[in-house]
Amino acid sequence: MTITTAVQTSTTLRPIDGAGLAELAERGKANPGKVVTLKARTVCEGRFRNLTYVRDLDAHVVDEPPQLLGDDTAPNPSEAALAALGSCLSVGIHANATARGIPLTAIELEIEGDLNVTAVWGVGDLSEKRLGFTDIRVRARVEGEASREELDTLVAHAVKWSPVAATMTNPVALTVSSA
Repeated sequence: MTITTAVQTSTTLRPIDGAGLAELAERGKANPGKVVTLKARTVCEGRFRNLTYVRDLDAHVVDEPPQLLGDDTAPNPSEAALAALGSCLSVGIHANATARGIPLTAIELEIEGDLNVTAVWGVGDLSEKRLGFTDIRVRARVEGEASREELDTLVAHAVKWSPVAATMTNPVALTVSSA
């Protein structure tokens, strides 16, 4: 379900560089088949606390909550996946609003997903069941200087072109090898 609200206000979100966005868009149009490879390195610190390193950034911490035997120091992997979806949709909404000349005053996404955890990473109930999220619901609150219809169109467009949403809805080839 998507909920958007049109509100006239003078406090806009910190803007995106419109010229830089246009230049980035033109580079994409000039080379539509270009693929980049993103990389991350995950290191288990102990128990279920993992540190993931991306580029030269500080480690992104992932842990499990106490009911899943973790130390509750960070989101768990599935929560991190929901966070990635929310962030990707927010980026897309903001970028497309900028490209369309729509000043936004708020983007807030509430994301929830249903997950069967009884297999306990392959050591629990191993009966046939679907693994992973079975349903994900996003409730988007987008406010800005546009009609409700324009904001709804903006959100739908961002969902359609979100790399993370596409990863969650389309089959992806996954290869895991042991070193």
